[in-house]
Amino acid sequence: MKSLSITEDLYNYILSVTSRESDIQRRLREETANNPMAIMQISPDQGQFMALLVELIDAKRAIEIGVFTGYSAMSIALALPPTGKLIACDISEEWTNIGKRYWQQAGVANKIDLRIAPALDTLDSLLSEDQQDSFDFVFIDADKVNYSNYYERALKLCRPGGLIAIDNVLWFGSVIDGSKQDKDTVAIRNLNKKLHLDERVSLSLVPIGDGLTLARKH
Repeated sequence: MKSLSITEDLYNYILSVTSRESDIQRRLREETANNPMAIMQISPDQGQFMALLVELIDAKRAIEIGVFTGYSAMSIALALPPTGKLIACDISEEWTNIGKRYWQQAGVANKIDLRIAPALDTLDSLLSEDQQDSFDFVFIDADKVNYSNYYERALKLCRPGGLIAIDNVLWFGSVIDGSKQDKDTVAIRNLNKKLHLDERVSLSLVPIGDGLTLARKH
């Protein structure tokens, strides 16, 4: 049996019986909803799902590639232990400054090391510091044309048994629309094909949000 189609009413029901979104998370999500690029924000159920994954693998060190206004970073940081650390990569001070206000209110600002720079530069810097095989969890949600580059670096930085989560792998359904040949859609299609054959990881694509691929490093 294939996965059940989720109607808006059924989705609202799911949230009503599972959502544990905090008031601070809700306020950040609602402020972000007024942003012209609000579609870039993950859903509350996805944030809660990723937080559970962080807890399940007992993650202590994490990386986020693509912060936007900080909802996903907050979700991850809340799930990390008090001594945990999230390296958050983004190029926008304007958008991440929104998140920083809420991180402070949520008591997780001390866990988040925000790096304002091209993410590839940050990742390469971590590798040059011999930090390969030292991170537990990586979340990729940035420019799609670099997804494969982010993935390869994440694979080096993750420890064996570590988890890489990749967002937007269904790209609002465009991945199955042959008429869509823009660079973002093509990049996601190519990554999905690559991951399918990549024996370095165990793999699952979860139809939550806009599609979330989970790759566990062998």
